[in-house]
Amino acid sequence: MLIFRFKKFISKIKNNMHKKSLQAYLQISIVIVFVYLFLVSIGLMSVAFKGFGKEFAENLIKTTSNPFVGLFIGILATSIVQSSSTTTSIVVGMVGSGCITVTCAIPIIMGANIGTTVTNTLVSIGHIGRREEFKRAVSGATIHDFFNIICVIIFLPLQLTTGFLYKAATFMSRAFANVGGIKFTSPIKFATEPLVDIIKNLTLKLSPNSHFAYICMLFISILILFAALYFIVQVMKSLIAKRAEIVLNNIVGKYGILTILVATLFTAIIQSSSITTSLMVPLVAAGILTVQTTFPIIMGANIGTTITAILASFATGNIAAITVAFVHFLFNFLGVCLIYPIKPLRKIPIFLAQSLGNIAYKKRHFVIFYVLGQFFLLPSLIILISKLFK
Repeated sequence: MLIFRFKKFISKIKNNMHKKSLQAYLQISIVIVFVYLFLVSIGLMSVAFKGFGKEFAENLIKTTSNPFVGLFIGILATSIVQSSSTTTSIVVGMVGSGCITVTCAIPIIMGANIGTTVTNTLVSIGHIGRREEFKRAVSGATIHDFFNIICVIIFLPLQLTTGFLYKAATFMSRAFANVGGIKFTSPIKFATEPLVDIIKNLTLKLSPNSHFAYICMLFISILILFAALYFIVQVMKSLIAKRAEIVLNNIVGKYGILTILVATLFTAIIQSSSITTSLMVPLVAAGILTVQTTFPIIMGANIGTTITAILASFATGNIAAITVAFVHFLFNFLGVCLIYPIKPLRKIPIFLAQSLGNIAYKKRHFVIFYVLGQFFLLPSLIILISKLFK
């Protein structure tokens, strides 16, 4: 009788373990599906913004030689097209054709670095319905904003007074002027593009005009984004929150330099810093990662996003285009080298991001005003004033 009860007890444990394994596999599958939909929403959002913003961005970039105004043009143009790669490509093309000089392009490139962070902040708004999550999401998203703003505050005056970025990039471009370009496809873009194209083509077919279609795409992308974020956070909390929190925070916290290198490589492969940094937002919102531990990932993403532009510029054979690509790389690389090793400097963007998160906890609508003000209204106002007093 005792042996029979023992066997029954062991059998019950095995059944429970089997059920838990099946449940875990099901939850992992659900997370993968919603991460895929999340990435589709980012891709569709980018298509929507580019659809009604790329031509405007091109015209905008042509309009000034004032470096301060150029900075805000870079912010606004990139916020509109939702891609620093697109803005940088436009700038490289214009420099290559002689429309603007390399020195005029440098502040625009710096502005593009700030403008590209709008995607993370828009992703964080997907958590607005859950106050504690929203606080963490805003902190995790805006650390990228503040890091890039600090880099601009440090390097723009240095560039204007000494021209060091231009000189260093020119020296590097001469060494690489005859190197052939390398082109490869982002695996994430390869995976998400079919569904993005289906939604895009269907929307264009059903809409009376293209502008309305792109507005519809933006609305669809936001709906998918909000739904995907909700389910990712809920499932991940129940699946791995406690274990992942300990493992990830320990690994990233102890091996910051290695994390920067891995994030650089990952971003270079997927060809988008927005995807790398936006993927961190739900992890921070769920409490799996802290703001401190995402910081090296964001810095690696900043470096990684410049690699494909450099490789692409090699194919042009144009010395000015290669110089602009190296300016972008040096600006991001030197920002990491300066800020990460110095603890007091490293604490500034973390403190500012957490402070904004605390404000978001008390006044959730403030983040919407922050996004509109920093990325759209303030740059537009500066550009308008520059036109009026030209």
